This record gives sequence, C-alpha cells and structure tokens, in this order.
Amino acid sequence: MRFSGQILRDRIRRLAPLTPQRLRNALALHAGFRRARRGGPAEQRALPMSLSIEPTTSCNLRCPECPSGLRSFTRPTGMLNPELLGPLLDELRSSLVYVNLYFQGEPTLHKQFDDLVRTCKARRVYTSTSTNAHYLTPERAERLVASGLDRLIISIDGTTQEAYAAYRVGGQLQRVLDGTRNVLEARRAAGSATPHVVWQFLVVGPNEHQVPEIRQLAREYGVDELDLKTAQLDDPHDGHPLLTEDPTFRRYDRSDDGRWRLRNPLDNSCWRMWQGCVITWDGQVVPCCFDKDAHHSMGRVGDRPFREIWHSAPYAAFRQQLFTARADIPMCQNCSEGTEVYA
Repeated sequence: MRFSGQILRDRIRRLAPLTPQRLRNALALHAGFRRARRGGPAEQRALPMSLSIEPTTSCNLRCPECPSGLRSFTRPTGMLNPELLGPLLDELRSSLVYVNLYFQGEPTLHKQFDDLVRTCKARRVYTSTSTNAHYLTPERAERLVASGLDRLIISIDGTTQEAYAAYRVGGQLQRVLDGTRNVLEARRAAGSATPHVVWQFLVVGPNEHQVPEIRQLAREYGVDELDLKTAQLDDPHDGHPLLTEDPTFRRYDRSDDGRWRLRNPLDNSCWRMWQGCVITWDGQVVPCCFDKDAHHSMGRVGDRPFREIWHSAPYAAFRQQLFTARADIPMCQNCSEGTEVYA
C-alpha cells in the first residue's frame, strides 16, 4: 500500500545527496555493470553508492529464519565502534548516496545509535534503518527524530499477538504499536518531515490472512508506507509453517520434482552487490547482505583503506564469478536479486 504524497517527498529526499561528483560515480557504476553483463570484464572502476553498516549483531528477539534470532553466528557478536564510521564515510564522500544502518541484529540496542545517524547526516547521506520497535519509548523516539534519520522501517508481522509472535518470537505487538505512535508523535511535535515511517509486514503462513487488517491498521496509525514483504526461507518444503498458501506472498514454487525452488533464475549478474556492500560491526567488508555470517570477507576497514579493499584482487575475482558462474556461490542460491520481494 502506498501513500503518494509521502512517497514522493521521500523519493525526492533520496535524490538530494546526488552532487555532480556522486552522480558521475553512479553513472560509472551503471556503465561498468552493463559492460560486465554483456560479457566484458567485471572490472570495478567506480566506488559504491550505498552501504549497509551493521550497528550490532545483538537482538532481543528469536525469529526462526534469522541468525541473530537463532544465535547461530560463527562470527562474534558486538557493537560498532562509532570512531570507525566517520573516516569510512569521509573516504567515500565523493560516491556515497545511501547508508542503511542495519544488517543483522536490532540497531537501536546500540547506545550511540543516534550519533551514528548524525555522523551519516553530517556527510549529506540519505540514512535509514530497520527495527523491531521494542525500544522506541517517547524519549527515545524524540532523540531518533532529532538525529535526522531519513527512513525508519518498522517490522510489524501480525495484527494480533498470536500471529505476530509466530515469527517475532519473544516480541510484543503492543510495544511495536506504541513505538510507532511515539515516533509519529515525536515527528509531529518537532515539526519534522522525517523519518519516513514504513511498516514492513513479512507475510508468512500464520499471518497471511491478516493482510487486509494490516492495511486498515496502517491507515489508522498514519504511517507513511506499508510494504508487504515475502519471506526468505532456508529450507522451503511441504508443510513448512511459514510458507504461504497464496503464491503472491512467497518467493518459492513447487517444481515438478516436488521440491520448492526460488522463482527467479540465477542470472549471472547482481546489481545489488555491484553498487554497494556491507560493513559488519567489526569492520569486515562483505560483498552482499546474503552473506550473513561474513564468509566472504574481503578485508577489514581500519586495517586497510576501503578503496584498497574494494579494488583488491580477491574482490575482483568474486565479481568475475558472479558474472560467469553465480549459481556456484552457495549464498546466491537463495538470493532474492531479480525477485519481486515486495508483494
């Protein structure tokens, strides 16, 4: 569900960071991507225009398809050192347009999260995050609005406690609703247009019947946008409790051999990886948000300049494999690149 006026204003804010220098870099990214797709060398001559930066891997919930929720990481859990962020953004000042302060974990558990946002905004970068909203008290919401955050995605995966907790294990729907109201009221009191508040409804088996209800609830609360998102499942199979009956709300179809497979073909290209990357809380540079355990770490920010990592031989070899044999990379086999993720 879209609310046209708010959406338009948010899209304009996303374009605001595009200085002439950043625009030239974005065009160079597109040109290199097109060359690689046509069979040319996957040679990266530009710098990333977006980053996902992980404030923490810690989380208060235990969602069943999430390594943070399952406590299944092999990499360590910790909090991003704020002193890492400023120098990284300064190094990418000529290219960076968008920063998502989220990868794994619950970002608002970081005690200096508002400072992380301010650091991004001081560099004129559109800044977003995603939260389960359990810590958005009135005071916390005021600080978040004051930080200048552009976009706030709130996960709300049910209109009743039973349906919500079927996926957000350990969570309380009322705290999500209260947190949403607190942010909207704080924004109104400050006379601010931001953050743009998005409710994200992950459609799974236990809540798919509530889609009409979440649309109505979104109107009642006055959020700016409602996104119905399909779920990534590590092992889709007959009887999986999270598979939806309505094919509109799932990424998988049952094939003739009885196995559930991704709908989208694994094309030998990936714009998401080409134009950006992920920085974990401890500074590892990871090529894709599907590498949740950082198996493909290309180096560590702080040990080496980012540009050196971005243009390194291992990174170049990884890009080349994506454009020649992407299906051979395990993390790509359940990737949503090319899929209509939002129903």
